[in-house]
Amino acid sequence: MLGYLILSLVLCFLYWRYRDGKRITNVFDKYVYITGCDSGFGNLLAQHLDQQGFHVLAACFTEKGAEELKSRTSSRLKTFQLDVTNSESIGKAAEFVKSEVKGKGLWGLVNSAGILHTIAPVDWLTISDFKPALNVNLIGLIEVTLSVLPLIKRARGRIVNIASIFGRISLMSGPYCISKFGVEAFNDYLRRDIKCFGVKVACIEPGSFKTPLTDTDHPLKQMYRLWSRLPPEVREDYGVDYMDKVCLYCTKMLGQLNPDLMKVVWCLNHALISLHPRTRYSAGTDAKCFWIPLSYMPTAISDFLISLYKTKPAKALF
Repeated sequence: MLGYLILSLVLCFLYWRYRDGKRITNVFDKYVYITGCDSGFGNLLAQHLDQQGFHVLAACFTEKGAEELKSRTSSRLKTFQLDVTNSESIGKAAEFVKSEVKGKGLWGLVNSAGILHTIAPVDWLTISDFKPALNVNLIGLIEVTLSVLPLIKRARGRIVNIASIFGRISLMSGPYCISKFGVEAFNDYLRRDIKCFGVKVACIEPGSFKTPLTDTDHPLKQMYRLWSRLPPEVREDYGVDYMDKVCLYCTKMLGQLNPDLMKVVWCLNHALISLHPRTRYSAGTDAKCFWIPLSYMPTAISDFLISLYKTKPAKALF
């Protein structure tokens, strides 16, 4: 009996690998719209798809980012500026995409634009500190998707949303994690609703990678800014040396981030070219071996393990 079970598992695995490896053809007539192409995952994916022969429509936040990307790619790739927090900008981008794809429809949308913005304990924050990450990472992603959804339905194409492993388990940056939990929820809602139209939706969950979002100076500058505005009684709760401890910890952790962004780009690429894309892709050893298992553990265990990562305030009870 055990032998039959092992044989069945081996056959299932081999079939899955065979199915997972089947690819689409004729990429030369397919258009892919990518947000957040100034740097990071979006920038690398735009270059990678351009090399394969896709027509890439690369949205950049800055004119400088657009010019630099254009200088490294072929004439097929078209750049344009997009602010995902501005409805007028999103509408103009959708019209540009529509004019480029014409009657063919849009094969792929990759929502890559995102910010980290604020890392701090919750009692340091005001409601205005939550809004930037939510507006870019979640509301902007939803509005961009809705703006071109008819074009994707026409092509029976793909939507690929970049969430995070911290869309499964909340750690350090509350606003960022909340926005990525929202992306996970929207992704599931979207996938189930438009599956009947032949549209496939995938979610990418990167682990801890070294990108411009995780530049060492950025999160620390944000924390020092927040620390400087705290009332004296809150600073007293955390202790005068709290920020020194945080600085040492962040420098150590950020120095251990994975610099190989192509691991995420491979997942994005597979979601666009596979005949049978996966529902979710987890990129990075830390995501697969630690964060995903941790997200399924009992709350008491996950809370304890996460507490080991946190810098303790001076007046912490435990």
